[in-house]
Amino acid sequence: MIHELSNVVAKNLINRLREHKLDSLHFRHIIKELARFLAYEALSSQKPKTYSIETWKENISCDFLDEENIVFVAILRAGLPMLEALSDLFPKASFGFLAMKRDEVTHKSKLYYDRIPECKDKTVVVVDPMVATGGSLSDAIDVIKDKLPKEIFSLNIIGCPEGVSIIEKNHPDIQLYIAQIDKKLDNNMFILPGLGDAGDRAYNTPE
Repeated sequence: MIHELSNVVAKNLINRLREHKLDSLHFRHIIKELARFLAYEALSSQKPKTYSIETWKENISCDFLDEENIVFVAILRAGLPMLEALSDLFPKASFGFLAMKRDEVTHKSKLYYDRIPECKDKTVVVVDPMVATGGSLSDAIDVIKDKLPKEIFSLNIIGCPEGVSIIEKNHPDIQLYIAQIDKKLDNNMFILPGLGDAGDRAYNTPE
């Protein structure tokens, strides 16, 4: 259920993200590019639908992704750049939002905003750059499962063995596509070497 990217271009982009002095504009740009890489991998086995379209010369039948039955859900706020990239790729899909805040003492997440469209019998794709403790992603998947989707994919940029193992344990039925699994968590539950706080870096929020 765990699929880690091996593409050298993706690895190059990840290492550019690690540069501490990278400005927020370029940080968001690279996150968007990696979101596209992950989507290409995750959705490559989806069964297409055939439609007739009018070309410059004649009508032809073409295969398309069934975008109307795909729902992308961002975990706010760090997932927003990923969601923006995917909304450009799949304009006919639906898009939703979950807001979960981590308690800095207990390191547990608390859901305080749920705005997800109808997803019964649909493919739901969760996007969140970081899988650290795995708590917020696991909780988000719990929320989504209550809405009875057909299947769930998770697209993530950076993770660690501890967080990934939590997802494997709690949700062995989902497919997780991740660009890079790093070494470990530190004592403050941040990924090493990681990226720092992806939400702060994406939106230039002072630490």
